[in-house]
Amino acid sequence: MGEMIDKLSLYFSYPFVRYALIVGLLIALCSSLLGVTLVLKRFSFIGDGLSHVAFGAMSLAAVLPVMIKDIAAGISSSGDVPEGARTIADALSKVSNNYIVLPITLLAAVLLLRPGKNAKIKGDAAVAMISVGALAIGYMLMNRFPTSSNISGDVCSTLFGSTSILTLKEDDVRLCLIMAVVVILIFVLFYNKIFAVTFDENFSKATGVKADGYNLLIAIVTALIIVLAMNLVGSLLISALIIFPSLSAMRVFKSFRSVIICSAVISVICAAVGILASILLSTPVGSTIVTADIAVFFVFYITGKITKRA
Repeated sequence: MGEMIDKLSLYFSYPFVRYALIVGLLIALCSSLLGVTLVLKRFSFIGDGLSHVAFGAMSLAAVLPVMIKDIAAGISSSGDVPEGARTIADALSKVSNNYIVLPITLLAAVLLLRPGKNAKIKGDAAVAMISVGALAIGYMLMNRFPTSSNISGDVCSTLFGSTSILTLKEDDVRLCLIMAVVVILIFVLFYNKIFAVTFDENFSKATGVKADGYNLLIAIVTALIIVLAMNLVGSLLISALIIFPSLSAMRVFKSFRSVIICSAVISVICAAVGILASILLSTPVGSTIVTADIAVFFVFYITGKITKRA
């Protein structure tokens, strides 16, 4: 026990580990807030589709400096990279990837859930088309314009999070903090409207609530959460971070407010346990957090069964 405490003390003496814990807990909190709404409205697949879009956007952001240099060298008659292209590429390499991933993911959310009945491709077909296309394009870009000799490692890190949460830059931390505050404020300010749209969308429309607009707001906030969670669990495990705490809380509690509070507590605790366990056991951060969420789900599932029988 003493060795574990000494190891944690050593790790938390480094600022990047403290940043990882703070950002991880904020991401877990934001994910749990809208998780209940997404599950009840059967929007879970939207989160999964947008996470694939975020993978494609992250791949584009990672290879963009290399792509600019290669294209500029190909156009140049001498075969060398022009100074202007090199300057642009170097500037982009210093910018946080989130500044590129965020607008692309938000645009995808708007396209998928914008109001309108005249769309030629709707629902799950549109989600499947965009998500699969983003995955394919992202992987193709990473192979065509590799940023390192370990392409498989880069892809695995983007898909499953790996140690990217421990390599956050100050800009990443600052952007995560701003987006987390925005998500929490949106949820608090529009709580009653989100509640109404979640449980009875038709009645909400009849009473004058702009349900389509709030559905779009939910999609935009979901996109923000996904961009936040990319660094924590990777694009393939984001849905688990959103869904499992909500499903766990629903096994025991029935009221909307109680489920949200319990989901937030579960998500934050699992994130903290997952990050600490990954440090001690040298396991991937994202997979460890999701494993903790799965374990808690089974505990709440059994508790719910026992409570009903009692």
